[in-house]
Amino acid sequence: MSFFEEKNPEMDRYLETHASREPEILKKLRRETYQKTTQPHMISGYQQGRLLTIISSMIKPENILEIGTFTGYATLCLATGLSENGKITTLDVNEDLAYLPKKYFEESGYSSQIDFKLQDAKEFLKETDEFFDLVFIDADKENYAEYFRLIKPHTKSGSVVMFDNVLWYGKVLEENPKQKSTQAIKELNDLIAADDDFENLILPLRDGVNFLRRK
Repeated sequence: MSFFEEKNPEMDRYLETHASREPEILKKLRRETYQKTTQPHMISGYQQGRLLTIISSMIKPENILEIGTFTGYATLCLATGLSENGKITTLDVNEDLAYLPKKYFEESGYSSQIDFKLQDAKEFLKETDEFFDLVFIDADKENYAEYFRLIKPHTKSGSVVMFDNVLWYGKVLEENPKQKSTQAIKELNDLIAADDDFENLILPLRDGVNFLRRK
């Protein structure tokens, strides 16, 4: 859920009506996500989807990594900007929900470029020798800091990395948080801010996106 969606729904509607149009396949996927999942708010959503689409289209990446597929909304947004021979690897561990993203990947024009893996992201990052032009992480908040450490060796100059939910509904302002996920997100934000190999900015879009570029 976005800050404006909760605090000022009129502004949220204004932002959506002044963003580029959502493709029909994404409208359909978003609707089915709300009908068939118990936590539909986990979907990236309209505004964030437009951001991912624009960034991917600007970069024209050859190799994208997504950690946290959920129902595949962000995957399809990211796939929009892929180079002609590019691919996106998207990772999740929820076998029960896998049918839904698979369905929409097949319906999209990007099915041949999407590699959907039911695999732990930490294991994948330790095993792969690939480098990624664009990385989007939106899963398993308690491992955010570890993901950053594992992802860094798989980036190069110009690589873009994005972590979702880095404001954590404002909980990052807590001085001594008890929740492990809040602790992990605060650790991540501190690690990124102190890392001279990246330039970054936290975008206050929805629940906050930490936007990084490898120098």
